[in-house]
Amino acid sequence: MRQFEGKRLLVATHNAGKLAEMRALLAPRGIEVVGAAEAGLPEPVETEDSFLGNARIKARSAVEATGLPALADDSGISVDALGGAPGVYTADWAETGNGRDFGMAMARTWRELDAVAAPEPRLAQFRCTLVLMWPDGHDEVFEGVLPGRVVWPPRGIEGHGYDPIFAPEGHDITLGEMPSEQKNSLSHRARAVAVMMAGSFAQD
Repeated sequence: MRQFEGKRLLVATHNAGKLAEMRALLAPRGIEVVGAAEAGLPEPVETEDSFLGNARIKARSAVEATGLPALADDSGISVDALGGAPGVYTADWAETGNGRDFGMAMARTWRELDAVAAPEPRLAQFRCTLVLMWPDGHDEVFEGVLPGRVVWPPRGIEGHGYDPIFAPEGHDITLGEMPSEQKNSLSHRARAVAVMMAGSFAQD
């Protein structure tokens, strides 16, 4: 597995919530994170039907624009009773044509669960795929999964996206109710980052 040896890493996301989480997760290793928006990079069109495919699009776009190694994330929530939806289309469910409305997306998720009379607990997983890519095109892939259940009504104002309707396995509160330190210790993104740290960021 190739090692990342720098102290400054371009993270190919325009999502402020994801960027803040990445900063917190990488800070203990002394890694300075620069976001795609801060670097003036455009948002590439995500045309793949998998988390891995879309993460590679974002990583490749950032690498080609800057000539620097880049880390990209694609992630979302997969609901068992909805056949894994919204999955890779998690952000699309929030699109309004004038920005993203995750309140609308969360309501749609619950409405569709009601429509199929999904029994409780309404099981789901948050999934994250990270792609760390170098300028020569080599990449390393890391994945993290956080199992749990979808709840209603939304609870909490922390986090971002679907966090207020997702209670992780073994917890009675949602990610939206957790302080960032607690969420960052168990999230799907934290789990993917932990795998990455044990591999491409391994240090003596």
